[in-house]
Amino acid sequence: MQAFIDFLATAELPQDCRRLFHGRGGRYPGAEHLCLDWYAPALLLTSFCELSADELATAKAALETFWQRVGKAAPLILVYQYRSGAGTRTECLCGELPDSHVIEEQGLKFLVHLMRGQNHGLFLDMREGRRFVHEHARGKKVLNLFSYTCAFSVAALAGGATEVVNIDMAKGALSIGKQNHDLNGLVGGARFLGHDIFSSWGKLTRYGPYDLVIADPPSNQKGSFIATKDYVRLLRRLPELVKEGGDLLLCLNAPELGSNFLMSQVDETAPSLAFVTRIANPAVYADVDEEKSLKVLHYRKCTPAIDA
Repeated sequence: MQAFIDFLATAELPQDCRRLFHGRGGRYPGAEHLCLDWYAPALLLTSFCELSADELATAKAALETFWQRVGKAAPLILVYQYRSGAGTRTECLCGELPDSHVIEEQGLKFLVHLMRGQNHGLFLDMREGRRFVHEHARGKKVLNLFSYTCAFSVAALAGGATEVVNIDMAKGALSIGKQNHDLNGLVGGARFLGHDIFSSWGKLTRYGPYDLVIADPPSNQKGSFIATKDYVRLLRRLPELVKEGGDLLLCLNAPELGSNFLMSQVDETAPSLAFVTRIANPAVYADVDEEKSLKVLHYRKCTPAIDA
């Protein structure tokens, strides 16, 4: 806890949403269980170990002092979430969240909901992935697999993509995705398919081929996707959806699976995909073991050379 309090003594508050403190990276001994996120106008404190009443009061007092120091005139809005293997418990410790909570990232707007479960509507660690898509989407047709609330689609269309196909089994998430497009004045250009990806190849093929494909699946979600058995199924079919010279972002957010897990599967299953680079995570997510952090791998489709 002391490392967290020491961090707050000099921390600054950014303009747009992002993670402020990442104890999970193991760089703050004694505070490995704590994370702090800024979803303006609210702070979200997450603990992966249950805090005692005294510990929670200490953290709250430190955050109140931080809030006063950064000179925010508005009252502090502080949400606390305890995550365990059995689920989550979330409470608003002080202040009141907006009825419609809209945050900004890199000039784009997104709807979030801090009081509902672990997934708040925008995964902050994927910030650089969204930046990549925004910077590389102009004039391109994009396929956004496991699209969730369609943040990649918003980034692509804002960056000049001609068309984005979003697909996800969760129709509620897609509904929020449509609202995200509306928030950013993005009218037209996006499709929203509430289907199981593995039973929709025909439809995805008809809408393709694509210049850019993004695959950001859950790592272990029963009934949807389990990385250890389903990524290889995905890789068998992905190359047929991508234009020659097209790009792919293959994402993996499983601490127990390193980048070699995914790279070896690509080598064995999809030899037409050539590795380009691993996109760096935001600096705040630095980990003592980077293989435990989010992996975002950039690939490009190219025809393998044929020996004479």
